[in-house]
Amino acid sequence: MKFVSTLLLGLWLSATVHALELGGITMPETLTTSDGATLHLNGAGIREKWFMDLYVGGLYLLQPSADPDTILSADEPMAIRLHIVSGMITSEKMVNATMEGFENSTGGNVDALDVNIKAFLAAFDEAIKEGDIFAFIYEPGKGIHIMKNGAEYMLVECELAFKQALFGIWLSDKPAQKSLKRDMLGRHG
Repeated sequence: MKFVSTLLLGLWLSATVHALELGGITMPETLTTSDGATLHLNGAGIREKWFMDLYVGGLYLLQPSADPDTILSADEPMAIRLHIVSGMITSEKMVNATMEGFENSTGGNVDALDVNIKAFLAAFDEAIKEGDIFAFIYEPGKGIHIMKNGAEYMLVECELAFKQALFGIWLSDKPAQKSLKRDMLGRHG
């Protein structure tokens, strides 16, 4: 009986040790795609503006990587998860910040992605509140699954170029926040 108790305690500890907590938010160690692929938390950080925490963002990959160029060019399942921690984020502010992120990640070349960007921004049409959780899960051949609070909200059918622009918001040479990029990449590097 003592062996079983020790074994169960060990399993419980191994399951909880890997979860990452930031700003009171626990980021899950894994996410699963609709095709059943398991994505692992590569790293996570806090997006701040004017000394205020806005969201906790995490990057999920099939295999750990600290190389943003490799991640951006990879045509494989991956995800970004955002946990909103501020009541100051509105739908309008999220749309504006995301559009600015697309401009930055593409060097201003958003015209070719206009249809995908408009479809993606529709995910923020509903009010955003503190505690909301968004996941943007890329699956090659399908597109970006947008999850809101654990339920699929919509699918943006797209090619690799749109995935590169979207993930580039956090991982490009001009990311939303350099420290968040470093944190998303730095866990294994």
